[in-house]
Amino acid sequence: MIALMNKCIQLLLVLLLASAAVFAQSRATGGLKGKVRVETGAPSGVSVSVRQGEREVARGVTDKKGEFLISGLAPGRYGVTLRKTGLSVGTIEDIEVKSGKTRSLGDRLVMSIDEGSIAFIRGSVFNQEDRSVPNVRIELAKIEDDGTLRKIDGRVTNEIGAFVFRLTPDAAKYRLTAKANGAEPVSKDIEIDGAAVYRVALSIKSEKK
Repeated sequence: MIALMNKCIQLLLVLLLASAAVFAQSRATGGLKGKVRVETGAPSGVSVSVRQGEREVARGVTDKKGEFLISGLAPGRYGVTLRKTGLSVGTIEDIEVKSGKTRSLGDRLVMSIDEGSIAFIRGSVFNQEDRSVPNVRIELAKIEDDGTLRKIDGRVTNEIGAFVFRLTPDAAKYRLTAKANGAEPVSKDIEIDGAAVYRVALSIKSEKK
């Protein structure tokens, strides 16, 4: 019995010492947190690399809200690099992390579109006389795997009947629908399979009687 009690006491001491070490380490280190916003697409899945000079010391990823938290950083100055396919690389330099504190970078981290790595859908709308039609509402929806439609964006054709959508280059199928006053809506499906320019022409049907 005494031997068992001694073992229990020893185990308890080990646990207490480990907890104290973890607590001391958490007080001796700091962290970084922030919120990333993107010009197009979802803010989730942005890779967050924390580095000192060129050496990466920690890595994280944003959640569905674009938020991230990286802890366990030794006090010092760091740089942060943000990466996601279809978006330009974002960097923040000379960020000071203090012991026992989490430095907030706020929600001003905006990642713009990388024009060289996105998909463009460029289109035009014509009438039955093959003339371009301005001020036509163009709706863009993503066709999900189960066949349902999820509305993504909307545009109005310009004075020469043209429109453009900018999308991430991920493989997907979309449906474009043109809606003009006094005319039947017309739709066309288009598949995206990489960064490129996808062109489409939509012909407005005859006016309703």
